Amino acid sequence: MFTQEREGNVMAYPDTPMVNGLGVLGWGVGGIEAEAAMLGQPMSMLIPQVLGFKLTGELPEGATATDLVLTVAQLLRQTGVVGKFVEFYGPGVANVPLANRATLGNMSPEYGSTCAIFPIDDETLKYLSLTGRAAEQIALVEAYAKEQGLWHDPAAKATYSQTVELDLSTVEPLIAGRPAHRTASR
Repeated sequence: MFTQEREGNVMAYPDTPMVNGLGVLGWGVGGIEAEAAMLGQPMSMLIPQVLGFKLTGELPEGATATDLVLTVAQLLRQTGVVGKFVEFYGPGVANVPLANRATLGNMSPEYGSTCAIFPIDDETLKYLSLTGRAAEQIALVEAYAKEQGLWHDPAAKATYSQTVELDLSTVEPLIAGRPAHRTASR
């Protein structure tokens, strides 16, 4: 969280290099859009559909981050998410470490979505602490996220354009995108 003081008021802005893995929404734009934004020109865009990706359970022993990413990518390709935002939610979110979240967020072009985002939660606060943020700033991030409704609540009901669900305990070790226990036919 970036803070700035103006006329005696402290203003807080979500800001982090771990875009989408920690609850900060970001995605790439084309050159014309980027140029317009840099020049302060208005830019219009359609409100995107948002696919809610519910996570439950936890990864089984032997399943890696790569296995998770390949499983999610395959599921989202089958679902069809081109031009959509993907938002991860549910009780399984707490079982996905930051490195995996960042990887899933950065993989959105691989499955065709505009972006994929994880919510702000305790993992976000851990990252801020590990990267040397002051305790006051971490407390501000938590308070701000909760006050603005940005804090992850696994029990909260949200409305999405579409939903899919993955029980993390069903993720299998994969080789080239296929379960490791199956042999490839030639």
